[in-house]
Amino acid sequence: GHWIEDHRVIPNMMFNTETLWKYSFKTTQKKQDWWDSGVLPSLLWLVTTLQGNKATFLHYPRGAAKYQGEAVQRSLMEPHTHPNGNETEWANIDLIRNWFIKEFDSGTLYCEEPDNTGRQFRPKMENRKAAERHSLMECLNVIITLDHGVTTVKKNPDINEILLTNYLKFRDFVKFDIMDSGGSGMLLPKPGHEEGLYQVLKNAHHHLNIYKKEEFPEHFHFAKHEWVLLIVMYANSGYNINRQIILYFNKGDHGFDNVLTDMKTIFRALGPDFKKNHLTEPFDSVHIYPLMCKLLGITLEPHTGSLAVTHEMLMDS
Repeated sequence: GHWIEDHRVIPNMMFNTETLWKYSFKTTQKKQDWWDSGVLPSLLWLVTTLQGNKATFLHYPRGAAKYQGEAVQRSLMEPHTHPNGNETEWANIDLIRNWFIKEFDSGTLYCEEPDNTGRQFRPKMENRKAAERHSLMECLNVIITLDHGVTTVKKNPDINEILLTNYLKFRDFVKFDIMDSGGSGMLLPKPGHEEGLYQVLKNAHHHLNIYKKEEFPEHFHFAKHEWVLLIVMYANSGYNINRQIILYFNKGDHGFDNVLTDMKTIFRALGPDFKKNHLTEPFDSVHIYPLMCKLLGITLEPHTGSLAVTHEMLMDS
């Protein structure tokens, strides 16, 4: 229920600008100092637990960490060496279904595989039938969504790719960089080189958008947190930002301007509290949090979303 700049988990990796260390998110899932971002009261599973219900995570990226000493009642975390392509194990509908039958009120099932393949995830008919076999559709509300969209990546020789070392020497200007996704990145200039780095890059490539942190467009809801580096960049749709050599071979990617249709995600909901065959207007993902609190019958904690945006899809609207 918060924008990125509020919950601070900025890229898909943990980083430290003093030690210059970077960690992939799979290796940081138990690191409380990264995930416990100070918006603890609004975490859905914790709110659920403190108000007398039980919550569970299955492969949810932040599900193994503790938050001010509190942990979810049950979670299953894949090892960092787990192959993302093993969708059979990732999308274990039967396991989380059995957890619901036995004792839990809410649960989060996370599937990594669609992110790698660039395909949009769609609920499979057999998954719904599995719930129907156990009469769960009469009492279980299901929400299926994604964290981002995907678009086709443009490559040489069709376009002039963005290669930052064509315009600057990293050792002269840059202390630290985060190139987490091909379409976006952040740079921490060496002391005294912020303006020089900005000037070198601001007109370097006509499909590269460079901003000082304080000037980054507001509609991203990204740059206000103190962990965001001083120079923030994103490419126009389909253009990757390459650091020193072009190693990025994905045919699809994300991290582009969030106003673009290709960056939008899907939302599908079914269950006893949702209207059938109802089509709603597009909305931001932050509004899912108050919707889930409504479904669970729990009191809302401070958040950015609004139930007014999603309430019309419910049976009691």
